[in-house]
Amino acid sequence: YIQYFDYLSGFLRLDLGRSMIWGQRPVLVEIFEHFPATLELSVWAFTFSVVLGVFTGLFSARRYNKPADHLIRFYGIVTYAIFIPWFGLILQLVFGLYLGWLPISGRAHPRMSPQLITGLYVLDSILTGNVPSLIDSIEHLILPTIALGIYLSGIYTRLTRTHMLEVLQKDFITAARARGLPERTVIYRHALKNAFIPILTMMGLQFALLLVGAVLTETTFSWPGMGYFLYERIGYRDFTTIQGTIVFLAVLIVLVSLVVDVIYVYIDPRIRF
Repeated sequence: YIQYFDYLSGFLRLDLGRSMIWGQRPVLVEIFEHFPATLELSVWAFTFSVVLGVFTGLFSARRYNKPADHLIRFYGIVTYAIFIPWFGLILQLVFGLYLGWLPISGRAHPRMSPQLITGLYVLDSILTGNVPSLIDSIEHLILPTIALGIYLSGIYTRLTRTHMLEVLQKDFITAARARGLPERTVIYRHALKNAFIPILTMMGLQFALLLVGAVLTETTFSWPGMGYFLYERIGYRDFTTIQGTIVFLAVLIVLVSLVVDVIYVYIDPRIRF
């Protein structure tokens, strides 16, 4: 118990100990070196998956029991079952090896790395006005974003379709249509907003898990983020770093969950804490 309270005391002072390898650097310093990479990939993949998933779910709900609906439902099942390393390798082979359009690993070309300000390569390239570095950073983001985004989009597709079908049968939707409101207003302003609570819950959980580190995606694309960092340190048996990283990620999940709870109030005024 003495060790536990000693570690807890260090945590409150933002001291997660020192690494057991490579010069015994502070664990928190090493975490902050890798976290921006995960944050950047998470934001891009999360945005792509939500836009694609919500759009396909809406499209499917509006064409209930038609061929387009059946096709999108099949898409949701297949994407949810995709094995990311396999899908990532296929993207690398097609777009990187055969077509030669996109890089297949890393965050940037060694000669194109931007001057670091925030650690987010795209943002840093914009802040420094480095257009070649901006293009290179975006190119390196495309394949891991597609691999991770398509995998996650299936969840949003199925959730959006299910809850939109439920909301569209409510009396207030019938009343809105009877008043002559445009269908676009009925769908996007009334139905989607009321169906968005469970979708928002899943969004918060998925974004928190992305911040924890998409281990399979980062390993497949040699992306130097938290997932790859944790995978590497497990291999080295660097127990101090592993423990500190897990604690850091647990705090992130708690904070993201808190933010999602606060957003609930703005989407649905009936919710009070």
